[in-house]
Amino acid sequence: MIENDLLTEKIIGAAIEVHRALGPGLLESAYEECLCHELHLGGIAFSRQQPLPVIYKGMHLDCGYRLDMVVEGRVVVELKTVDRILPIHEAQLLTYLRLAGIHTGLILNFNVPALRQGIKRMVF
Repeated sequence: MIENDLLTEKIIGAAIEVHRALGPGLLESAYEECLCHELHLGGIAFSRQQPLPVIYKGMHLDCGYRLDMVVEGRVVVELKTVDRILPIHEAQLLTYLRLAGIHTGLILNFNVPALRQGIKRMVF
């Protein structure tokens, strides 16, 4: 788990850099693009918009779900631009973690004055 803690710190640092440069008020897609660039500059491997099948009674169903980002195959990152992180956002991330078989996730809400107010780290 210590490796995941270090990785989430790097992701959060990259997100803070993006938020400092751009501030709040843009679309989620703009923050995603810039965060990917920042991770790339830091030599951190990631995939974006990774398909997430739903497995129901042993059957894989393509329901169109996509994870915003998966960093080094170990951390799911969900990006938001909302007034505040709600319990439904947390429940969504926990479900994504369970379905993806990944234990650590981050919700990063860029629609806040200081990004520290918009970070939620969760472990499944």
